Amino acid sequence: MRELVAGLFTATLLLSAALADAQPQVHRPRIGYLRIGGPTTARDEAFFKALHELGYFEGKNIEVDVRGDPDRRQEQLPALAAELVRSKVEVIVALDPPSAQAAKKATQSIPVVIRTTNDPVEEGMVASLARPGGNITGLYSITGELTGKRLELLTQTVSRLARVAVLWNPDFVTKDDNLKNAEASARSLGLQLQPLEARTPAAFEAAFRAAVEHRAQALITLRNPLIVNERQRLAELAIKSKLPAIYDDREFVEAGGLMSYGTNLTDLYRRAAVYVDKILKGAKPADLPVEQPTKFELVINLKTAKQIGLTIPPNVLARADKVIK
Repeated sequence: MRELVAGLFTATLLLSAALADAQPQVHRPRIGYLRIGGPTTARDEAFFKALHELGYFEGKNIEVDVRGDPDRRQEQLPALAAELVRSKVEVIVALDPPSAQAAKKATQSIPVVIRTTNDPVEEGMVASLARPGGNITGLYSITGELTGKRLELLTQTVSRLARVAVLWNPDFVTKDDNLKNAEASARSLGLQLQPLEARTPAAFEAAFRAAVEHRAQALITLRNPLIVNERQRLAELAIKSKLPAIYDDREFVEAGGLMSYGTNLTDLYRRAAVYVDKILKGAKPADLPVEQPTKFELVINLKTAKQIGLTIPPNVLARADKVIK
């Protein structure tokens, strides 16, 4: 009897193993998520939450390979993008401009979903917004085109505004040249711009001293990775210098900056998940139009206004989408 039971047990194990081997393997598409690095942001979480809402769950019906340098070193991005290509991911998601450029250089065949600050046609990312034509599609967040609106908001916020300092990085010059656009917008508003060059964080203090010495009455920044990474430091220097400053992204205001006007980037990260869904279901990036923003937001930090001795006019305050007190 013992031999019979042992034989049946062995046979059952062999049958279970055979049945398991016979089961069809479930294909789980691999998504490569390329980012500059550092702590996970609310925007990253918005992308993955949108994926979940579309029915995708890691380990169940997708695999996600996240690559990013924890020290936010952009020079590491090409190697990280190449790793994703070698790992045979089926789509790469690159929602910050440096990552988008790295993904573009890494592959011409794997579908890539990007979010870019500057015109992706001018940047050579796609053939056109309506028909990208290659392996790249995604979202164009628009920044430089809103510089005039930010300057206009400064004129409505700062009494008798005439001179505005503009902080920019000459090592990060785009094809549409945001500094020239800013100068043209300033002229139309009767403002004089004072360009402040900053190639490294070490140059910030000297730039702010120059702004104060030349009697700038306000400050605007032109977006580039250096300025984005150092947003808290810039907010602190603007407060120390008593300079009302406006930025392109609410993260600057949440870090202590005075005002921001720009695209709701969290919304764009959510919308990126829709592109991934379409591509995994067979759509070609070449046929998926690049989308532009539909949501813009004005964010104001009243605590910072108080620190620099500025009263935000009621008409400006009434237009704010969010007020930090």
